[in-house]
Amino acid sequence: MGIFSFFTRETELEEGSAEQSSGQTESAPTGELFQGMRMDAVLEEGNHHLSGQIVQVTNNTLTLNRMPGDLSFQVFPLGAEIKLNGYDRKLIPIHLSGTVEESTRTIFKVKDVQLKRHEEIRDTFRLVYTAPVSLYRESDTRLLHPEPCDLVDISVGGCCVVSDLVHMEDEIVRIRIKLDEYVPLDFLGQIIRCSSEAQGRFKYGILFAQLTEKEITTLTKTLYNLQMGIKETHMRTEEGPWTGLPNPNPDKLRR
Repeated sequence: MGIFSFFTRETELEEGSAEQSSGQTESAPTGELFQGMRMDAVLEEGNHHLSGQIVQVTNNTLTLNRMPGDLSFQVFPLGAEIKLNGYDRKLIPIHLSGTVEESTRTIFKVKDVQLKRHEEIRDTFRLVYTAPVSLYRESDTRLLHPEPCDLVDISVGGCCVVSDLVHMEDEIVRIRIKLDEYVPLDFLGQIIRCSSEAQGRFKYGILFAQLTEKEITTLTKTLYNLQMGIKETHMRTEEGPWTGLPNPNPDKLRR
């Protein structure tokens, strides 16, 4: 199957725009990009990121405009290699790569777009999202001594956070993440990447302990709802599926 069999044809996008503006929406075929679909663009080095909605697709280019309510885009360097991630209307994750052709405060265009395939595609989708995070020492099983951090992105495999405090690579930590109106999610994780940031802060890549199939499905749907701006399906129960996660053998942490 070719890369662009995943794309809704440009003519279909134009024809569908009038229906969408009138409140009528049709389900996109499985694995297809569609008019207004949100995509997250991340520089391969991870220093730039933006979220926009698809306004045009051609044989090898993709153009994003700002999401409703968003201000200006972050400007990417021209020619930079990037990753694009999104979900279609049937909750199928789509992962693309390409090169920045045009990047302004209002328009983001990518050329040489290619479909990225992964052995386990659910583990590779990373949602760029800002949210409060608390880190805890592994021994703090009651989560009594939080270390406030800022979430950079999250997937079902792990997350990236920024902190004021120093941690060591391979250190085991507990993480509590509050995503919008959802109940806080508690994870056990291992720091697998460390880097220095501006203003004396530190960025950490954290690998989650192996999740169950039910947890993976729930978190995948949560990330999809957040990306698509779906509010009515948020969980508001007092307990989440990750509360009281047991302490597994660190050797079994998924890499």
